[in-house]
Amino acid sequence: MFKRAAVLAMSCGALLVGCGTEAQGESEEIVSNLIQAGFPADDIMTVDGNVYVGRDAHVTLEASREMIESKQGPEQYRTTNLVGTSVTKICVVPTAQFNSYSRLSEGLDLAIENYNSQGLRITFARGSASDCTATISAKTTTGVGGSSGFPKGGKPYGTINIGTGLQSYSADVNEHVITHEIGHTIGFRHSDYYDRSISCGGAASNEGASNVGAILIPGTPSTATVGGSVMNSCFRSNETGEWSSSDRTALHALY
Repeated sequence: MFKRAAVLAMSCGALLVGCGTEAQGESEEIVSNLIQAGFPADDIMTVDGNVYVGRDAHVTLEASREMIESKQGPEQYRTTNLVGTSVTKICVVPTAQFNSYSRLSEGLDLAIENYNSQGLRITFARGSASDCTATISAKTTTGVGGSSGFPKGGKPYGTINIGTGLQSYSADVNEHVITHEIGHTIGFRHSDYYDRSISCGGAASNEGASNVGAILIPGTPSTATVGGSVMNSCFRSNETGEWSSSDRTALHALY
């Protein structure tokens, strides 16, 4: 996720293919699987050996294989990969560096509260515990915004990366970005995936309407609006961090 009207590029800089033939071959297979799943080639980027779609959603080899194996759905909002029923409590464990940023730390608490306030079949907790059925690591990265990835094997993606530049934004903005990145880990696509310019500005940019990777969630709008969803591609400096009515509908439809 990136700030509205910011340059849409990964903060780590140049696009690189992973070192070594094994890593390179794995990245190439992921890219091939994503193209087969319906993602446009110009929306797929490889950074330090990791493959991303939609600028901030990391895709593993296993997740890319699941995408082309699945036969579900028409288009938009969620991936075919969701969190399975064996997952009931997801523990989000921040690193010490993450905790050293007060706004990021507060944003994490608020994001967890966002999910737990909805009475879903999955709950979230901060820190590790013996009854965790899945764990997400909360780490820092440079810049403003964040990145994460999609579920695989019935488990949420295991990491969210939050930019330390968000320390200069409000707790609400941090709540918004962290809620957004956790949303990806449990299977949510960008609500404006079909035209990122709705929330990001600039020229129209389509992440790809695939029949395997972008499924419309029943009861949610088929079009996006500025400020209409926590899952919009880009965020504004005045975000409240709270769910929209369509966000709540989507959450309850899936979980």
